[in-house]
Amino acid sequence: MKITAIETHVCHARMRNWIFVKVLTDQPGLWGWGEATLEWHTRAVVGAIEDISHLLVGEDPRRVEHLWQMMYRQHFWHGNGIVRGTAISGIDLSLWDIVGKALGVPCHQLWGGPVRDYVRLYCHLGGGRMEDFYETAPDDAKRFADLARQAVADGFTAFKSMAVPETMPLEGLKPVRYAEACVAAMREAVGDGIDIMVDCHARPSPAMGMRFARAMEPYGLYFFEEPCWPESIDSIADIQRAVGTPIATGERLISQHAFRELLEKRACRVLQPDITHCGGLSEARRIAAMAEAYRVALAPHNPQGPVSTAASLELGFATPSYIICESVHGDVPWRADVVSEGFTVEKEGRLVRPSSRPGLGVEIDEAEVKKHPFEQEVLQRTFYPDGSVGDW
Repeated sequence: MKITAIETHVCHARMRNWIFVKVLTDQPGLWGWGEATLEWHTRAVVGAIEDISHLLVGEDPRRVEHLWQMMYRQHFWHGNGIVRGTAISGIDLSLWDIVGKALGVPCHQLWGGPVRDYVRLYCHLGGGRMEDFYETAPDDAKRFADLARQAVADGFTAFKSMAVPETMPLEGLKPVRYAEACVAAMREAVGDGIDIMVDCHARPSPAMGMRFARAMEPYGLYFFEEPCWPESIDSIADIQRAVGTPIATGERLISQHAFRELLEKRACRVLQPDITHCGGLSEARRIAAMAEAYRVALAPHNPQGPVSTAASLELGFATPSYIICESVHGDVPWRADVVSEGFTVEKEGRLVRPSSRPGLGVEIDEAEVKKHPFEQEVLQRTFYPDGSVGDW
């Protein structure tokens, strides 16, 4: 069996252009689907996939680890940057899809079989609608409460919000009180039986991240995400040591080497590798094994398209440290039109039962994708009141 071509199919989904990767083989009807979505870098990733494809065409797609090593280590530059890491990830997902299809089993069976009966989903407030999740004003506690109630009405037992505002390196109590009011309103709206996450988007400085984390303590968050820049691993570790709330981070890290440092410094309780960036399922499985050794939970970052979700779920069914799957269902109304999925979701509790389809269990409708051609993603820029550049 040989790889004959690697294609990219770009699908504009408002905030993101989904980049679907299709690896074709010389076996009739056998191909693999992956995803390499990277916001605001679509053309760069498509170009990187084209560059890497010259390494792989003519090779056996079933030699997944061998090809991963080629993609990561050859052409001199290692694949630990975001663009190349994303390109490698998309191809890697496609290769695992091919192996599963060739053997007639779901990917989780390739990795030792299911370790759980279901995977629980959590949603973004608003289901992923950009205006609800990213643009709800942090001083509008009532809006946060309303969206929280809607998530529960939609069957979710866990949801994530962005209740922490953009802040300068040091500010007074006002933004902290804003965030506290929002989280208090959500907790009052849904009660103690629902898990609430707060994502800081690495907006705060280490000093402000510490203040926000301490203010969140009374509300029993499931986790508190990216309290400061991922470059500040020592500061993330300081915050984790200062609070009982589990700190989550890792979505911007590429390769196992970056995650090793997080674990060695005991910097968090939840790792969030993004399967479409960190090096694909091959590297995510290595990261998961390290997390297991440290008894740290795994909750992959997954706000992208449907192939990313299918891959995350396959990993979840075969990974003991995996706790929950991030999901987006309301970013665009036609999301389900572009994909056929093998897994099933129970609305009550939003529990996913495993797919019995081979590989990742998904097929992309290329005709539907063509209805949504590339467009530049929605511009997001942040400036502080004094005009200086902030973190979005």
